[in-house]
Amino acid sequence: MDETMHIHPLITDSATLANLCTRLSRSPFVAVDTEFMRESTYWPDLCLIQIADAEEAAAIDPKAKDIDLTPLLDLLVENEEVLKVFHAGGQDLEIVHNLTGKTPYPLFDTQIAAMAMGLGEQIGYSNLIETMLGIKLDKGARFTDWARRPLDRRQIDYAIGDVTHLAAIFPRMLERLRKTGRGGWLDNEMERLGDPASYANLPELAWTRIRLPSRKPEVLGRLKAIAAWREREARSKNLPRGRIAKDETIADIASHPPREQSDLSKVRGLSPSWSGNDIGARLMAAIRDAEPMSDSEMPPREDRKPGLGKEGALIADLLKLLLKVRARDADVAPRLIARAEDLELLAAGVRKLPLLEGWRHDVFGKDALALVEGRLAFSVRNGKMVMSEIEGE
Repeated sequence: MDETMHIHPLITDSATLANLCTRLSRSPFVAVDTEFMRESTYWPDLCLIQIADAEEAAAIDPKAKDIDLTPLLDLLVENEEVLKVFHAGGQDLEIVHNLTGKTPYPLFDTQIAAMAMGLGEQIGYSNLIETMLGIKLDKGARFTDWARRPLDRRQIDYAIGDVTHLAAIFPRMLERLRKTGRGGWLDNEMERLGDPASYANLPELAWTRIRLPSRKPEVLGRLKAIAAWREREARSKNLPRGRIAKDETIADIASHPPREQSDLSKVRGLSPSWSGNDIGARLMAAIRDAEPMSDSEMPPREDRKPGLGKEGALIADLLKLLLKVRARDADVAPRLIARAEDLELLAAGVRKLPLLEGWRHDVFGKDALALVEGRLAFSVRNGKMVMSEIEGE
């Protein structure tokens, strides 16, 4: 940590927070992290917010009496002049979205950036800090009870360390990305992470997270209705979805719906009391009101990839091998270049894919296309895998 950085005492009042945010609003970037609990609730219980720029850092107590978080939330989602830096920020962004309906913008995620630096696909925060700064972090406070008050000095120091270290490595990562010309490689990934639609958790789309092999419109229609019912119940009671009903129970009810509420006592995974109480009645109403799923909503078939039979699957395996080789040569995480489903689509004949555009085309796509079109072959020379062009007949 930079010894010149000023670390504030825990902020518990609105005036101090507003003054901090005024100063931070003039910074080119802020590093952000949160601590929360969600084991027993639907909504994450926000317990602490940490923020830092290159000069100062603070932890903010969102549970402090009468504290107004508006200046902080405005800094995160309204001020587009300040870059917001997170590490593996998906859950942090979800919390901000829950509070504002928006996501921080512009956005930089150091875990995603690490992929373009050859540091792995999902490098953990501790490993990244050790790699970049040579600092071994104290992990002892990671599983603390952040909701307990008062927070002790060790908890606060641990939490603030997350953003002071993040503020220290971000400029270094940015410089390396500029030198290698790889900053633009991350644009799509950052946009995907910051898409507000990813955090909306609309009840009408809850069914898409549940695996059910059936292709029957009436079964999938019931799945959609029951999953939406569970989402609303979980929200209203602030309980985890699984505490209302587990995914496998919902899938079973969608496939084999009970005729009467009294039949709910026979459903594995449900309390027998549901056969006569209000929550059971609401579940039965959801089942009764369910309509068959429309053609436009039906999920794509698993085998929809045209022409991907046994031979196509083998070609996709060759593409995965080529991806590993090219990712190694470029010193970049394979997932940043292409995803497995895109390789299968390429093997099946699809040609409009991200891996065939821009930098991905240069690093991998052009060779991938040559391989599936029979213009490139694998061989082993001196114990190393190499590719060679095939001369035209």
